[in-house]
Amino acid sequence: MKTPMRHGVAVLLVLLLCASLFLVYNGNFSGAGARDRDANDTSAPAAHVRPAPEHVQRRPTSAPLPQTRAEEKEEELAPVLQGYSGIIDHKPLRMHCRTCSLVTSSGHLIGGGRGAEIDGAQCVIRMNDAPTSTQRTDYTRDVGRRTSLRVIAHSSLQRVLRSRHELLNATRDAVFIFWGPSSYMRRDGKGLIYNNLRLLSQLLPKLKVYIVSWQKMQQFDEIFKKETGKDRRISNSWLSTGWFTMTIALELCDTINVYGMVAPDFCREPEHQSVPYHYYEPRGPDECAMYISHERGRRGSHHRFITEKRVFAKWARTFDIHFYQPDWSPPPLPANQTAEGAGTSAPVGPHKT
Repeated sequence: MKTPMRHGVAVLLVLLLCASLFLVYNGNFSGAGARDRDANDTSAPAAHVRPAPEHVQRRPTSAPLPQTRAEEKEEELAPVLQGYSGIIDHKPLRMHCRTCSLVTSSGHLIGGGRGAEIDGAQCVIRMNDAPTSTQRTDYTRDVGRRTSLRVIAHSSLQRVLRSRHELLNATRDAVFIFWGPSSYMRRDGKGLIYNNLRLLSQLLPKLKVYIVSWQKMQQFDEIFKKETGKDRRISNSWLSTGWFTMTIALELCDTINVYGMVAPDFCREPEHQSVPYHYYEPRGPDECAMYISHERGRRGSHHRFITEKRVFAKWARTFDIHFYQPDWSPPPLPANQTAEGAGTSAPVGPHKT
């Protein structure tokens, strides 16, 4: 009798596990979830909304209108972006945007009042679990409300799931691209992140979830090495989500307007403004303190935030990239050097020539 009883207990445990997973991922998706983040107590004075750049086509800041047949056809004819595959059907990503707002997670965004300007782009790109609003705080005046693409690190998956009410259930027609080490993304049943994303897509089949292939991950490493002369592994560096997002945006967008990214030498200025690393964590670490500690780190793996920003400034001399909140432009090259001679190795999307 013991053996049947053990089998019965095992079956019961499996059923309870499946039910728990379903509740974790899907339970109360349409309701309000508790948040464990600190409320935003920033008291910076509100700034006037600066007119959008001329090349940004303004669109309504409310929920986007349903796609017209022309927009649907444009999406169908969008070029294929190699290296990004659907988590369920493994189909490649098809996407192209004339103008993009790339929204960082920086505290510099708070008080800028550029939400309408951000939403005026054809596509709005965000990173990790950066929200437009939470139960406690509405950030839309400063960061906008639309999301067309969200680039997410493997290490941020749990935070995204905890904030699923703001990031998943409330986001319509957005594309989610997850990146991570190949060991986490393998499809043989041993890839932890891949398995979780498969489950998430099965529970929410309307989500557009893509992962970065290991070949594409290698390409990102190669670009970093060509641009900086540093091998990522030898230098104990982890590429940041900002690196992946900017590189993807270069393939996706004709014009990129970046919001909240400081110039490479900003933190060296003696009177630089102190802001939180994440605008939605006002009591979190200081942004420049984070940048400097990672840049100087030699033991363990670190992001090279400042090094990456030097590369972005270099790309801005060749590609249509602009920086706002704070507003800055890369300094001109010396008279004996041109942008073409600077060895820009950024990926060129199929729509660029």
